Amino acid sequence: FVPHLAASMAARRRVYDLLHQLQRAACRCPTHSHTYSQGLGNTGSGKTTDYAFEMAVSNIRFGQNVTQEVGMDLQNMGVKNVCVMTDKNLSQLPPVTSVMNSLVKSGVKFKMYNAVRVEPTDKSFRDAIEFARKGGFDAFVAVGGGSVIDTCKAANLYSSSPESDFLDYVNAPVGKGKIVNVPLKPLIAVPTTAGTGSETTGVAIFDFEDLKTKTGIASRMIKPTLGIIDPLHTLHMPERVAANSGFDVLCHALESYTALPFNMRSPCPSNPATRPAYQGSNPISDVWAKHALYIVAKYFKRAVRNPEDREASFSMHLASAFAGIGFGNAGVHLCHGMSYPIAGLVKTYKAKDYNVDHPIVPHGLSVVLTSPAVFTFTASMCPERHLEAAEILGADIRTAKVRDAGLILADTLRKFMFDLNVDDGLNAVGYSKADIPDLVKGTLPQERVTKLSPRSHTEEDLTALFEASMKIY
Repeated sequence: FVPHLAASMAARRRVYDLLHQLQRAACRCPTHSHTYSQGLGNTGSGKTTDYAFEMAVSNIRFGQNVTQEVGMDLQNMGVKNVCVMTDKNLSQLPPVTSVMNSLVKSGVKFKMYNAVRVEPTDKSFRDAIEFARKGGFDAFVAVGGGSVIDTCKAANLYSSSPESDFLDYVNAPVGKGKIVNVPLKPLIAVPTTAGTGSETTGVAIFDFEDLKTKTGIASRMIKPTLGIIDPLHTLHMPERVAANSGFDVLCHALESYTALPFNMRSPCPSNPATRPAYQGSNPISDVWAKHALYIVAKYFKRAVRNPEDREASFSMHLASAFAGIGFGNAGVHLCHGMSYPIAGLVKTYKAKDYNVDHPIVPHGLSVVLTSPAVFTFTASMCPERHLEAAEILGADIRTAKVRDAGLILADTLRKFMFDLNVDDGLNAVGYSKADIPDLVKGTLPQERVTKLSPRSHTEEDLTALFEASMKIY
């Protein structure tokens, strides 16, 4: 990492943050406020970095028992043949029953697919796609966590584009990364965990088994038509599921808030259709990310420790959607990029409270395990944001030095992790230093997210970050 480049990027980041401060201090009247128009540049012509950002998000409906409206929504759409997707565990639980009761009451014909794999693979995606292609469905309903919703997005996409090869829409360099330009069917997502925010985003993640890493499909076109956020569904989350899901919310918010600013991301798209869903931090995503952090700070521990605390559980369900809106348009960076091989290379570790028949490092756990090391590393690029995040999460920064921003945020995260009984680093989930080369190799293809790190990094940097994450406490 070149010192003068670091100083240059840090200076640009401070200018970006200054623009935000001016925006907050400026007149709020839409007619008279002209702050923060196009960041550091005024035109896309000839620019190598982007000059614009856009917001794409599913419609969201929140409320207790709001699941009862799903059947009426589908009836209003005039659909005739609906695919309901879930997993085997959830198929026996109240959230799925509520959806089916609503569909029956509204006279909506449906077929159930309950073979979604928790932490899906390319094979499990293909199985769901085959079911969807054969079914001739004109709408989809996903009832579950991120695994279910992501699987349903893929099934909707490929059944709407029946001639496409599986790798056509998978992110490069693993797949071809083609632009989605086919019309999709309506998809209603009913999340049952407070974590992934998948009901708000155009991203579907899976394990590519041949490479033993995660990749995915990213397009605004695949985002759900409607997200039904019924907080009663989170009451069925086991304790470890609630904790790991909550850490996913936390990292979504932190990574999107500290991501490379949108107007420092390259290349500048030659056509708006090629502007990525993950654009870099921007003024609108920042609002959602910060608000999610405030909710996490207040309610996360309460929600995990006491499943009967409805105020906390319901608030975390909302925080998941808020963070989803933020990272769904800003993106995530190193914690998520490094998490994919951590999950994909799992050996024998089976997380508590996950009723599955295969080894699994749950997504939220795989993300948070590297967070202290990652934010120590990235803080030099935007220390003010790292300090602000630490303060929101409970750190006393009154006498803090800017140069210590990363260490302060890392210590704050360690306390959260220790208080909520997170495993003590990568060693505890089955990895050793001998695995680091494979973990680095599995991170390298994740440029869609790792390039949004505010600080440039090399293979040697990734090696050091994995090594620092072997033990946390």
